Amino acid sequence: MTIEQTLSIIKPDGVRKKIIGEIQKRFKDAGLTVIKAKMTVFTIADAHRFYSIHKDKPFFNDLLTYITSGPVMVQVLEGENAIELNRKLMGATNPEEAEKGTIRSDFASSIEENVVHGSDGPDTARTEIEFFFG
Repeated sequence: MTIEQTLSIIKPDGVRKKIIGEIQKRFKDAGLTVIKAKMTVFTIADAHRFYSIHKDKPFFNDLLTYITSGPVMVQVLEGENAIELNRKLMGATNPEEAEKGTIRSDFASSIEENVVHGSDGPDTARTEIEFFFG
């Protein structure tokens, strides 16, 4: 097993639903530790940079509108195989396809408003953590 760090974002709909504590409890119960955290609001410029990988996709403008619609909780999670474990805890992007008991299955309203973001690999995790925490 490898100790890793990964980025997790509780998106605006998760913050509005007041489920930050519940989500963090799920991380802790699964063996992940929140080692850095901050509440922030994406500016349009930050959202463009952070989600630039999606810039040519048809949902890009809706994504920018959504992610800038309110505060987000950004956190660095650490633990054994943190990236894979966090992705398992989140569930599929589409909550209708997410396994029962995952964050998205339990709390997401739609594929667009899906409560959480998590890094998808070690390189992405490093880049995303650097983006928010320097």
